[in-house]
Amino acid sequence: MATPNEKLATSLEVLGKLQSDVGSILKSSELSRTHRERLQKTGFLKDVISGWLVVSRLEDRPGDSTYWYASFWEFCLRYCTEKFKDDWCLSPEHSLLLHAETPSVPVQVIVWSSTASGNNRPLPFQTSIYDLRKKLPSEEDLERKDGIPVLTVEAALIKVTETFFKNYSLEAQIILGSLPSITPLLAKLLDGGHVRAAGRISGALRKIGRDAEADQIIKRMRSASYDVRELDPFSDTIPLPHIKLGVSPLVGRIQNAWAGQREVIIDIFPQEEPLPEDAEAYLSAVDEIYVNDAYNSLSIEGYKVTEELIEKVRSGLFDPKNKTGDQNDRDAMAARGYWQSFQSVRASIARIIAGEQASFVVRQDHDEWYAQLFQPSVDAGILRAGVLAGFRNHPVFLRGSRHTPPRVEAIADGMEELFEQLQVEPSAAVRGVYGHWLMGYIHPYPDGNGRMARFLMNTMLASGGHPWTIIRLEDRSRYMHALEAASTEFNIRPFAELIAERLAWSKKKLGQRG
Repeated sequence: MATPNEKLATSLEVLGKLQSDVGSILKSSELSRTHRERLQKTGFLKDVISGWLVVSRLEDRPGDSTYWYASFWEFCLRYCTEKFKDDWCLSPEHSLLLHAETPSVPVQVIVWSSTASGNNRPLPFQTSIYDLRKKLPSEEDLERKDGIPVLTVEAALIKVTETFFKNYSLEAQIILGSLPSITPLLAKLLDGGHVRAAGRISGALRKIGRDAEADQIIKRMRSASYDVRELDPFSDTIPLPHIKLGVSPLVGRIQNAWAGQREVIIDIFPQEEPLPEDAEAYLSAVDEIYVNDAYNSLSIEGYKVTEELIEKVRSGLFDPKNKTGDQNDRDAMAARGYWQSFQSVRASIARIIAGEQASFVVRQDHDEWYAQLFQPSVDAGILRAGVLAGFRNHPVFLRGSRHTPPRVEAIADGMEELFEQLQVEPSAAVRGVYGHWLMGYIHPYPDGNGRMARFLMNTMLASGGHPWTIIRLEDRSRYMHALEAASTEFNIRPFAELIAERLAWSKKKLGQRG
């Protein structure tokens, strides 16, 4: 008779084959009752709604939303296709949000179908799909984005009302700013006689600085005997973003966030100081704080490390190649990698204190920080060597967060914009706060993004004469909520206030020592 483990292994084999065929969203009928119940009981499957399941992970904690946010759009695609066949698409509003690469999973998605019944389908974690009976646009007005049928940018801009521009000001301007040409949009306005849409689109274009194209729409519509009246659809109470024209959605978001709230950070932080004259004294203070920093930074990421292990690593007694216990210990490898990476960051700070430009040093050195962080795990065979290549080549999802990091294809542009902003930003505090947040927001690496973000923060703070600053394990909940507010609401204040408080604590400790 098969043991329970053998039975589970059989069920997992069935699940693995099914997942390779259809993905992470499954219909209950695609598994036998025996396999289904066994996999649900052991946590490999979770219910979505009656008749639908999602593949989960054993590391997901009770109440953890990660599995759902990671699978939300996959569920939307498979569920709606099952229900409406080819007769559905996202609404104009949600089509534009997808085109703008909005980083948050929506609370409610609206889909159009000519066979819809006006049903709102509640889903896990207060999300839902609402189906609205609407005749689908022509095929030329539809396309697929990540497999999901959406209206083209031009068709969606024509169909949305003024409300979209007020409720989603940032997304609307990102879309309008990223248009390489308005010719396709103007053609649709003319062919369809969309007078009101032409008025609000021309007004929106003028508001973001595309005056010539706004004039072109008005002129061409009137020459075709359409009485167009320009209308500014944006709410006057919403400050306009700071987005350069022709940039990608991710770059536009970075530019807007940086320019829009940098003064908030400057007001919160103390006045900056000149670079330390005594470089050795500054670096000695960095060395002294290492154990405390490593303990807190690794613990925040879920590693179980002790100060004894950290001291063992620092003293050179750690020998992963000859001691089997160390070699197979994930936490020990993380501690060793942190030590090596910390030394690399320390060397970068020494260059900055010596007078090199901070943004140049970080641009040049950050890949080495990352490589040192994971080299011990690669040497021990815990991770494949490919992890050292650098930027990730697959989607990632953040535990418990509505924020979805950018697509793989957008990472290079996002990181380049981050380094450009670091280069032109005069305030070290702004560089530190935004450098940290945006490293996590872009999430360029397959792992280690939090540690890299805190290294970047401290390197930038050092360039303003500030001491090394530790985010404590006891602040983890506040820290994560502050990062979530920055990533989903573009509200940087809670995060800036936390960093400023921790910086003040570091200054106080140094003063007491002195």
